[in-house]
Amino acid sequence: MTKKISFVLGLLLFIFCSQLFISSSFVKTSDNLHQQQFNNKYGVYSIIKPKDLLFANEKCPSSSPEIFERIDKELLKNTYWQSNTLLYFKRANKFFPIIEKILEENNIPDDFKYLALIESGLENVFSPSGAAGFWQIMKGTGREYGLEVNYAIDERFNLEKSTRAACKYLQKAHDRFGSWTLAAASYNMGISGLKRKMKSQSTDNYYDLHLNNETSRYVFRILVVKEILENPSKYGFVLRENDLYTFPEVDLIMVDSTIADLNKFALSKNINYKILKQFNPWLRVASLPDRSRRTYYIKIPRNKENLVFKNSTSKNLN
Repeated sequence: MTKKISFVLGLLLFIFCSQLFISSSFVKTSDNLHQQQFNNKYGVYSIIKPKDLLFANEKCPSSSPEIFERIDKELLKNTYWQSNTLLYFKRANKFFPIIEKILEENNIPDDFKYLALIESGLENVFSPSGAAGFWQIMKGTGREYGLEVNYAIDERFNLEKSTRAACKYLQKAHDRFGSWTLAAASYNMGISGLKRKMKSQSTDNYYDLHLNNETSRYVFRILVVKEILENPSKYGFVLRENDLYTFPEVDLIMVDSTIADLNKFALSKNINYKILKQFNPWLRVASLPDRSRRTYYIKIPRNKENLVFKNSTSKNLN
């Protein structure tokens, strides 16, 4: 009898709490009160115009109303697409140290790390036009700047090698134009294409050029992403250090002969095929053919804890 009473009391308490939750979730208010509460609790703010925007120490003429409109467009898109920009912060913490070191070694301004960020979001992606990797390099361009690109190996997905290739391109563009801003714009539309536009429009200033929509936004996207990532609290982004991604320490395994089975190779290094591919996305198939005996370096994470998990059952492997 006592159990039945306890059950009934518990049921009544559950119904009462449920009604409280429902009534708190769906409040009956007049339209005027509802509108007032909405206006008091919710706001979308315009963004104050940033001052003295620089790309590679070259000034953007942001005091121009026309230029500010173009800056403002990118500021609003990147500030209010919060999830995407938060991922920028997180991935930048993981990959920027690698990119920064190579840029410095090649005397390329540090700001070009933001070019890689807007190109790919720091993901190893393919574009519809066939560009690939963090730096979105086309197949022919990659080969021109020393990358191996074939069915089995695509070094556009090798962060270190593709960053060095991008540095070669950017240095060549700067030598041609004498401006890092124009070098950045040429990364989007090509050196020859930009040269033709400059000649036909009689100007050598990026901010005076009439360009296609993508290239006309390109430098502004870089400037704005740089501005937000260097001033997160100014744009409402709050991140803790432990929220950010980090790149694990790795060992480099030198390989100068064919690996017929990358799965077996991974297992021999106490990792699995998935982890091998994640750390070495330039390996495009399940083997590493090396008839010419070239030297490659394969990354193997040192700390394998929480990277490889035991099989829950062996039945599915038979």
